[in-house]
Amino acid sequence: MTTYTLRKGSPAKTRTDVVVIGIVSAGKGVAAAVGGGDVASAYGRKFGPLLATLGFTGKSGEVVKIPTGGTIKSPLLIAVGLGPADKVDPDAVRRAAGVAARTVANAASVALALPGRDAAHVRAMTEGYILGAYSFTQYKTSSSDDSPGEVVVLSDAARARPARAAFETAQVVAAAVARTRDWVNTPAGDLTPPDFADAVVAAAKARKGAKVTINVADEKQLAADGCGGILGVGQASAKPPRLVRLSYKPRGAKVHLGLVGKGITFDSGGLTIKPGPAMMAMKTDMAGAAAVVNATFAIADLGLPVAVTTWVPMAENMVSGSATRPGDVLTMYGGKTVEVLNTDAEGRLVLADALAMAAASKPDLLLDVATLTGACIQALGDRVSGILGNDDALVGRVRDAGARVGEKLWQLPITPEMPVKVRTHSTVADLMQHNVDLYGGAIYAAAFLQEFVDEGQPWAHIDIAGPSFNKGRAYAHVPAGGTGVAVATLVELATEMADQAG
Repeated sequence: MTTYTLRKGSPAKTRTDVVVIGIVSAGKGVAAAVGGGDVASAYGRKFGPLLATLGFTGKSGEVVKIPTGGTIKSPLLIAVGLGPADKVDPDAVRRAAGVAARTVANAASVALALPGRDAAHVRAMTEGYILGAYSFTQYKTSSSDDSPGEVVVLSDAARARPARAAFETAQVVAAAVARTRDWVNTPAGDLTPPDFADAVVAAAKARKGAKVTINVADEKQLAADGCGGILGVGQASAKPPRLVRLSYKPRGAKVHLGLVGKGITFDSGGLTIKPGPAMMAMKTDMAGAAAVVNATFAIADLGLPVAVTTWVPMAENMVSGSATRPGDVLTMYGGKTVEVLNTDAEGRLVLADALAMAAASKPDLLLDVATLTGACIQALGDRVSGILGNDDALVGRVRDAGARVGEKLWQLPITPEMPVKVRTHSTVADLMQHNVDLYGGAIYAAAFLQEFVDEGQPWAHIDIAGPSFNKGRAYAHVPAGGTGVAVATLVELATEMADQAG
């Protein structure tokens, strides 16, 4: 297990197996970024030409290994590109640290000397390295742990209280993201709704932070509560649905955050069955649930004075003789009826029950996180989350929070005609579950969810269908597979809420 230490020191004089510095492009050449200046000085005038000979230009994501031959105390130097000198922000540092983490191999100790001029940069350096070093090896019989025993984060701000707080925050948030990734990467057969609920309870018990209370409702309780959406989606599966509620209530909390996460542990599409290739990554359809659970744990572990209530509907959308049929009508929590047109648009059904319950608790802010629509992927690709809501100020706050922690969100509108369409296009029920047109799918889904949020309740919906799972190669601090997106954004929002509440 790797231990992390924050301290002030010279990277050229630090005795570790590897030292990492950042390189920026400057004019027609390259230069060492803040933090690595004394390493460049140790090489003297030959440093720039050496990098040029290796074809290194300082572009973001570039990396090169250089045996030092005793020029500095560490036997190996890793230089990582940060991009243009005038654009080195915490996000650039986070990306570079992730690249460095994947480049280190068979080293007992590593010193990070990327730009760490203030608390934000210290957090980005630490967080980026931990996230970049992540790997999921639970099912690999021949895997071995070659991670370093110690990582030293070097910063001139190391003795300042804000930097030390940021260093600790980075480790808590990165651990929460890692657990989210673990759950998203776990095969659906090993993380059915009952298994997922048990995993949440076990994770809560294993924590050492502030208490988070957990309640698990089984299928009988869901029926008694009238949760027709969760039951309707899960009724075809041999593994019955669950609804997990987490509550963190610290003393002195002046604000209340409500969270809801979509927990479809596997999505076959139901009777509106998906094509075979489209099912390959459907174990990831619970990424929103994993994100809100682990964000809640992180908020509690950090001791933030923000009350959090989190609702996690869990179901497996399968095919059997008991499956919900297109044309069926479900009665949701609170009594609204919904005509189901497409059983592959199941996420909004489980979220609707949970949102109605969450809204009843009257949080100051209410957010749901879900791998909800392919339409959002078509619009924004696989690295940007969509965000929609009934409160532009809240949407802006969430976007800004995401930007501060390196997670991009883009606002889509809930146009005025969509709620009308949701409420009027069914001839047999209060609401129509699925868009009858082939366009506007992400907007329609959000408009449907909005029907289960009380008027005047600030609410935002984050569609993480694109960035929740990386089907390609690792990049920056993001691995292949589950990414753990949205956890850091939610923790950052809660931190802002705490700061504003005083």
